[in-house]
Amino acid sequence: ITMEELIEAIGSASYKLPRKSLLLTFDDGHIDHFTNVFPVLDEKNIQGSFFPPAKAILNNKVLDVNKVQFIIAAVPDKNEIIKFIYSCLDEYRDMWSLETNQYYYRKLARKWRLDTKEVMFIKRMLQKELPNEIRLKIVDKIFKKYISIDEKSLSIEQYVNLEQLRCMKRKGMYIGGHGYNHYWMASINKDIQEREIDLTRQFLKRIGCDINNWVMCYPFGSYNNNLISILRNKSCKVGLGMELGVSDIEKDNHFSLLRIRPNDLPV
Repeated sequence: ITMEELIEAIGSASYKLPRKSLLLTFDDGHIDHFTNVFPVLDEKNIQGSFFPPAKAILNNKVLDVNKVQFIIAAVPDKNEIIKFIYSCLDEYRDMWSLETNQYYYRKLARKWRLDTKEVMFIKRMLQKELPNEIRLKIVDKIFKKYISIDEKSLSIEQYVNLEQLRCMKRKGMYIGGHGYNHYWMASINKDIQEREIDLTRQFLKRIGCDINNWVMCYPFGSYNNNLISILRNKSCKVGLGMELGVSDIEKDNHFSLLRIRPNDLPV
């Protein structure tokens, strides 16, 4: 089905989706969505829904989550990355009243799905656990140490651009919101959440999207009631999370719909 059909089914009791409806979604605005995915969907006349992060595209920045992925891929020995994180924590501990290295490792080193406990520790430390200012400093330090290509060049290689998104939209693809800074939305206050949503809508408007009937795909699947309230007031119709499962739009909250990753099949 198309995203427009989903929105219509949610807004109208008389419009019913077919049984076994499938919605294809693609997060983070990677360039291979344009070069590999889009041509196949266009040829087969199937709509895909794409959710690009605004700042990465507008300012040629690499998302923190992607920096962490590049770092993990570049360093075979994950303990080397962990030792570097520890050294940064030691440097900033007194200034930021940080916990001990062992505290963070015990808390965060938990194997999850396909990731080892070492990889999960690195991801959680560099994506969420620390105060934002120090987290960004540490990510940038590690990124510069292990990744030789400069950030702007890597961003241009990594993400779609505005013209590519406009082309995809003209050819029937759906473009939705994925935040501006790609924050864990539940971890920021309501004022910052509102600014994130306003910037997201401005970005979608530049692409030519209908910002009176739009869809939000939560970065990292992170959201809370404050965010849902803001989205309702900003004409958003659907919110997509990352919890595993099949959604039933007659029963489920339309702002917390479930999704299935290909790696999770069969469910």
